[in-house]
Amino acid sequence: MLPFLQFILALGIIIGAAKAGGYLSKRLGQPAVAGEVLAGLILGPSIINFLHWPVFTDAHLGETITYLAEVGVLLLMFIAGLDLHLNDLIKTGKSAVLAGTLGFFLTMGMGYILASIFGYETGQALFIGLLLAPTSIGISAQTLMELNLLRCKVGTTLLGAAAIDDTLGVLGVSLFLALYFGGTSEGVTSVLFILLRMGLFLVFASVYGFWILPKAAQIIEKLQISQGLVAFTFISVLFYAWAAEALGQMAAIIGAFLAGLFFARCTCRDKIESGVSSIAYGIFVPIFFINVGLAANVRHITASGFVLLIGMVVVVLTSKLLGAGLGGRIGGMAAQESIQLGFGMIPRGEVVLIIAAV
Repeated sequence: MLPFLQFILALGIIIGAAKAGGYLSKRLGQPAVAGEVLAGLILGPSIINFLHWPVFTDAHLGETITYLAEVGVLLLMFIAGLDLHLNDLIKTGKSAVLAGTLGFFLTMGMGYILASIFGYETGQALFIGLLLAPTSIGISAQTLMELNLLRCKVGTTLLGAAAIDDTLGVLGVSLFLALYFGGTSEGVTSVLFILLRMGLFLVFASVYGFWILPKAAQIIEKLQISQGLVAFTFISVLFYAWAAEALGQMAAIIGAFLAGLFFARCTCRDKIESGVSSIAYGIFVPIFFINVGLAANVRHITASGFVLLIGMVVVVLTSKLLGAGLGGRIGGMAAQESIQLGFGMIPRGEVVLIIAAV
């Protein structure tokens, strides 16, 4: 069978399974994302391993699906930013920074101690701590949107905090690689250079997003181009994501999220959301959540590995509840809101997979 035919067959199975899993999950009173990830686990090597059926012989099929999934998470983060107001996010700044920072460092520290107990050397233990620390901003955003809680105080704080600890995760891995494979002076210089690039990216992205992007969107909307506004938005998301990682040394999803925040200020915001949501939730986002499940293989977990896995789950649950929850409380949130924030910071996902690929 031709590679293209294999691709469209796999795509049909993936999207169909995602929608079926999401529907069943909603019928059980849970967010659709839970069913979509579970469907991915069933399709993946953990259970039926459908990409290795005899009909699928293209060695690059899995990689192609991963690329589509990464576009999906970019669009998901764009929509999350589009549904927020920048002023609301700024108001939660103190709580978000404290929750993201405390949650990150407590999880990393507890992960390091856990790995050390299991006999990993210092470098490996530190890397496992870094691996556990970042929150899945994509999964959290999707769940909040499904529950209509994205724009509440906890929702906006959660996204801000997740963006903070994802950025710390990228910085942490960069520092780890520089120190582990270089030297102390090289590591410090490397981190300072990364911080400079982050700062410059944020400045240029903000200037363009505040003053140029809204005017450009208005001009494009009036031109006689078929779906020109949606195309311009999609292109902008891709470039923001590319620039965030390639130029600003930040995760691409942060760039997509920023693009959403800036497009939210456009007068044509509703038209943008309608157009992008259709292609995002109809095609790309389901592929992303299925791919999360496809990336896991529980068959590889040995007896000792299973004990370590349980330990990791306990570490993440405890550290995020304590660290992020305490950060929210210090930042002025009520006790119940702080607990909700801590629970919201628990999901692992796309950033962990990026770090694991290192």
